[in-house]
Amino acid sequence: MADEAYQYQSGFANEFASEALPGALPQGQNSPQKVKYGLYAEQLSGTAFTAPRKENRRSWTYRIRPSVMHEPFQQIDNGLICSAPFNALPPTPNQMRWNPIDMPDEPRDFVQGIVTMGGNGDASSQSGVAIHVYAANTSMSNRFFYNADGELLIVPQQGRLLLRTECGVLEVRPSEIAVLPRGIKCRVELPDGPSRGYICENYGASFRLPDLGPIGANGLANPRDFLSPVAAYEEREGDFRLVCKYQGNLWEARIKHSPLDVVAWHGNYAPYKYDLATFNCINSVSFDHPDPSIYTVISAPTDTPGTANCDFVIFPPRWMVMEHSFRPPWFHRNFMSEFMGLIVGQYDAKADGFVPGGCSLHNCMSGHGPDAATFEKASNEELKPVKQENTLAFMFETRFAVRPTPYAMETAQRQHDYYTCWQDLKKHFKA
Repeated sequence: MADEAYQYQSGFANEFASEALPGALPQGQNSPQKVKYGLYAEQLSGTAFTAPRKENRRSWTYRIRPSVMHEPFQQIDNGLICSAPFNALPPTPNQMRWNPIDMPDEPRDFVQGIVTMGGNGDASSQSGVAIHVYAANTSMSNRFFYNADGELLIVPQQGRLLLRTECGVLEVRPSEIAVLPRGIKCRVELPDGPSRGYICENYGASFRLPDLGPIGANGLANPRDFLSPVAAYEEREGDFRLVCKYQGNLWEARIKHSPLDVVAWHGNYAPYKYDLATFNCINSVSFDHPDPSIYTVISAPTDTPGTANCDFVIFPPRWMVMEHSFRPPWFHRNFMSEFMGLIVGQYDAKADGFVPGGCSLHNCMSGHGPDAATFEKASNEELKPVKQENTLAFMFETRFAVRPTPYAMETAQRQHDYYTCWQDLKKHFKA
């Protein structure tokens, strides 16, 4: 198999063409009677056949063996992976925060290390999200994985991930993200050893770039900075296992060859990565500051215009330049529910307690904002241009309330005293 290499995505509907052997891609038709090198032609469709052209996602793969060659699936233990509908516990209006999950003592690969914190919607009706964290210490060697329920937005916080996929190889570092479309098979290696991070499992319409509206043609995430892999293949035979997440449960099948045997492919349905350092922040230079939607990287829309199944929003290093304005995020209550994580540094709305690898949840219309120490400091500091540095936080924002899992409510990592960070806010009112 070739080492990682990339091609520019340049938008989410463009066609790619990539081959690991010369002439492996057929010319003029997608499924000729015979494909060069004795390959099989197989189409992977990420949308309905009749989806509008601008929405249609599909890729043709030319592989050593077709995907149908495996033994029957058998259901296996889900571990700490949960899926929609999340009915075990009612959603809560309480603000919640967690410390990072511990690295496992026993060997755990990427799939075994996934822990579900909450979610919403219904995987079978293709709406909503599941929100996971992961902590793994073992590379996948003879196991492969794909998710039939939704696409996976992966946000590493500690340690690189090497995603060996049907379309090629993606190396994803902390401060980068990767998206694995629904159904794409992969094997996850940990080149730095133990790795930890976050996952948004999107059951709904696929992620795409948000419209820019009055911002115009430039800003936020630029299409040219999204990278997809070039074709690479494994020609391995042995006693392997193929794990599938299907309708909320894990299933496993024996397979006698590596399913990452695609020699060539073309289309617009492929995994991709993005370096969050290339995000072009738009900020205010007069007064106040824009809504956090101005930091949206990618968005999974719903049928209601302007209302997302999930927005992926980041708070990266940036200049803060506003006059007569409270600089940190203001106190607010939102229609959208917010799950936040911290990749590196310190979040500017919290003085302490929110650490890299940790996470918080503020559900629909639950009040939140800066803690007491941050409010006092920001209310009295000299207003001059300040650059936020050594920080990178993110949010999974969703239109549906996030229902926590029993693990999230009962784990020792939950900070039951989180609410106290606001209890020392002083009364300043003078009539």
